[in-house]
Amino acid sequence: MLETLHLLATVFMVGVIAFVQVVHYPLMARVGAGHFASYESGHTARTGWIVIPPMVIEAVTALWLAVESVGTPSAAPALVGAGLVGVIWVSTALLQAPAHGRLIRGFDEVTHRRLVLGNWIRTVAWIFRVPIAVLLLP
Repeated sequence: MLETLHLLATVFMVGVIAFVQVVHYPLMARVGAGHFASYESGHTARTGWIVIPPMVIEAVTALWLAVESVGTPSAAPALVGAGLVGVIWVSTALLQAPAHGRLIRGFDEVTHRRLVLGNWIRTVAWIFRVPIAVLLLP
């Protein structure tokens, strides 16, 4: 059950991050300076409602599975998976959240470019997490 919940949270987030990376973030540059601060404020508030619950579920289950797997054959994938969750959260805290904090004051091309490029870290980490989560299924 825990492994399935973990996989579902991970797969959900891969879908979200793929959409954000390929569609949503690049299109932010087309919103227009006059409306961008309002758009970004709405984006961050609404996105939080969608991503925070599955991110927390994924992190808690990844850590739980890593702790439970110590000394078992699934220890290595569980620890790598938990490590990738750490990469995702650190990237979110150090790159994406500060970029959104700057963009909420208005569009800035350099910040936007850093947001899009830096988000590849999370995108790749989440994609790699899917096969790991599958490996952890009973």
